[in-house]
Amino acid sequence: MRESGGTCVKSVTIKDIAKVANVSYATVSRALSGSTEIGEETRERVIKICQEMGYTANYVARSMVMKETKLLGLIVANIDNPFMSEMAYHIEMRAREHGYNLMLCNSSHDLKLERNVFELLVSRQVDGIIIVPSSAETYNNIKHLISKVPTIFVSENLRDLPESYVSVDNYRGTHIGTEYLYSIGHRNILYFGQRKGSVTHQLRADGYIDACRELGIEPNVFASNYTLSSVQAGAQMAKQVFAQQPFPYSAIFAATDSLALGVLAAADEAGIRIPEDVSLMGFDNILYTDLPRIRLTTIEQPKKTMAMAAVDILLQKLTDESSGYSHRILMPTLVVRSSCRDIRKQE
Repeated sequence: MRESGGTCVKSVTIKDIAKVANVSYATVSRALSGSTEIGEETRERVIKICQEMGYTANYVARSMVMKETKLLGLIVANIDNPFMSEMAYHIEMRAREHGYNLMLCNSSHDLKLERNVFELLVSRQVDGIIIVPSSAETYNNIKHLISKVPTIFVSENLRDLPESYVSVDNYRGTHIGTEYLYSIGHRNILYFGQRKGSVTHQLRADGYIDACRELGIEPNVFASNYTLSSVQAGAQMAKQVFAQQPFPYSAIFAATDSLALGVLAAADEAGIRIPEDVSLMGFDNILYTDLPRIRLTTIEQPKKTMAMAAVDILLQKLTDESSGYSHRILMPTLVVRSSCRDIRKQE
């Protein structure tokens, strides 16, 4: 009961909603949690009745009774990064399928902020946390907090550490890409934008270097001094690369699609044609890469599959505390579009 202007007003409960909607208590709960176990028409009708009756869910009381909040935390290193925004979308969709909501935090590649938002999520009593690490130091940065809440890492390979993670085989991805470029005649391939302080970027560079050596060609790496793999960083670095005269490479293999888009911008500015003058390949297969004027050949990370696996593993940890840790490494695939030219006919 609550008082309003001296009059006692009875708070609307789920039971009241169920009675008016002529459905069960459980059906109302599922409608409010976003569960897929009920039809969309039923959900919309229940939500409409809730709005008309002024019902507000008491999540604090629910969490005290049920020992769960039905809330997951997600920490990403940079939500502006198209790869991370796609991952966040698929993680949220998968969480909703299981009746969970998502609290998103951006660490901005700042270890102190990353630790602070992790502590914030713990204080908000989220049931579990999914984190896309800001750097190779993330694990050491938050390992003292992991025991407080079930946690899973996404996109960064933790190698043999006893924590759950989902990643793509980054080494295999660049190995596949380099083999493809070689198969269409390229012998002078520049690997562009290797970033220090990232296991992911090191594995990608290693895959490229080892593939070159196996194929009998010289590896060439242009390292990045930028902390982010952004379009802007790619454009600035590409200007330095294109300043080399004569230009010694027939193909550029960018460490990420964002860097590849920066290369495209710099090439336009320099009057260099892709793929007529130089072929270009990326890594990630973000949304923008299939736009008409881009059509970037790239290595695809199975983002939706990674997101679904991360949520499923986390929920397994919530229901079975003895489940231990899980290392899930998914295979990348080559996506061939029009940014790479077959130069075998020139030989």
